[in-house]
Amino acid sequence: MTDKRVLFVASEMVPYLPENEVSSMAYESPRMVNDRGGQIRIFMPRFGNINERRHQLHEVIRLSGMNLVVNDMDMPLIIKVASIPKERIQVYFIDNEEYFKRKATFTDEDGNLFPDNDERAIFFAKGVVETVKKLNWNPDIIHVHGWMASLLPLYLKKYYADEPLFAESKIITSVYNKGFEGALDKEMMNKIKFDGIEEEKIKPLGDPTYSNVLKVAVDNSDGVVIASEEIPEDLQKHIDSLSVPVQPYVSIYEFEEAYHTFYETKVLS
Repeated sequence: MTDKRVLFVASEMVPYLPENEVSSMAYESPRMVNDRGGQIRIFMPRFGNINERRHQLHEVIRLSGMNLVVNDMDMPLIIKVASIPKERIQVYFIDNEEYFKRKATFTDEDGNLFPDNDERAIFFAKGVVETVKKLNWNPDIIHVHGWMASLLPLYLKKYYADEPLFAESKIITSVYNKGFEGALDKEMMNKIKFDGIEEEKIKPLGDPTYSNVLKVAVDNSDGVVIASEEIPEDLQKHIDSLSVPVQPYVSIYEFEEAYHTFYETKVLS
């Protein structure tokens, strides 16, 4: 991976949020690339339950300040950054008072999905792309972890299709079993269509369940990683029907060589 540029975009990541399959692998995979001489950038949402003081987050003024349009509303983008000291890895946080100030990630105290999770996902995808453009950093690989990051492949391939910075970038989506119950807002498809993305390209989002959101992600990816021992059956069938390279499940204790080989020989070759 020497000198390869890999952009990691994750819904969750340790040590900022509790340990689970997504947050652990979203940490371990960039650490692996970093250890093997690659250049990395990591992005995640700045959820309100991340302790800013403990993790020493601070705003990056030169990257903040632009407005992103979500469903015809102007939403200010704030960029924060922190470092994971023992790994010398820097993490960029996408923030917005309206979407990410609440002291929780995806659900309220009763376990109900936040009604604006779809808009938060749109804002996050656009925020990552606009910030990477400001950094003028063109990644060889973009690796997506977790469902709130899973609109990024769609937006890169459709909304930002003419953006030269990403012309050569290959997108990988990791598919986990850990999703959400029920569905996101039924207007999600219309909010994405507002950005000029054709309905034909996002048909599954007519019913925005976890599986259907991930189907749209893998449809716009150049490679897929099965990141859980079991994933929803309909999602597995959909992935099997695609003509992109697929990395079968490998445990977090054995993934390094498999992911490295997948990056180098299946996705970049």
